[in-house]
Amino acid sequence: MEEELGATVAAMEESTRLGYCIVAGSFVAFQFFFSAVSPQLSLALSRHYCSLTTVKKCEWNSRCVSTLHALIVGLFSPLVPLTPAPQPPIHPLLFAGGGDVPPTSPLGQGINGLSLPQSRGVLPYFANFRLLSELSTPFVNLRWFFDTVGQPRSSWFVLANGLAMTVVFFLVRIAVIPSYYARVLAWYGTPEYARLGLAVQVAWIVPSLALEVLNLVWMYKIVRGFYRAFCRPRERKSACGHGD
Repeated sequence: MEEELGATVAAMEESTRLGYCIVAGSFVAFQFFFSAVSPQLSLALSRHYCSLTTVKKCEWNSRCVSTLHALIVGLFSPLVPLTPAPQPPIHPLLFAGGGDVPPTSPLGQGINGLSLPQSRGVLPYFANFRLLSELSTPFVNLRWFFDTVGQPRSSWFVLANGLAMTVVFFLVRIAVIPSYYARVLAWYGTPEYARLGLAVQVAWIVPSLALEVLNLVWMYKIVRGFYRAFCRPRERKSACGHGD
């Protein structure tokens, strides 16, 4: 019994050390991309980058890092709903250090609910499940890039990105809500859930519910914005045509 306990503790300590190494390596890699790779790549791809202010360049590079981070996460996160809880196919620490996250963004509001599983090693499956939402990030950033370089919102590039953003945002943030909470309820009341303690349970569930509210609000704004950009100009053209 003592040997098994010692082996378990040793395995946990090794996993924790590996996690910290991944966090440190991830931070260094993304910082290098932010400081060295993104500016050079942006200069090669966009002539507008040179004319940006220092603050705008900083945000531009930060969004490039954010997009790269989201694409990396996107390679793994679709596996999460296919995996029986609570065994995750990937370790959540893999995704630490993914660039700056505004505290008022939906992702920023969810950080509290993710940081506890990452730091204490509990509920990694549900933390990984939340990373599905990162798949919508590239489209959000691309919209910002279009606005920054002065691309007209009526252009087909912007409209196509708006449609993709609307569809993907719904699929990864709204459509998964029933599945997520069905798994939460399935785990509710189990000995593993009880061992978390009240503090961990509250730190997990409350931010998750707040995140759902924010996602619903953002979904409404995205749909309304896409309707204004895509449908209203055509309604005006149709009305003008009838008037003539």
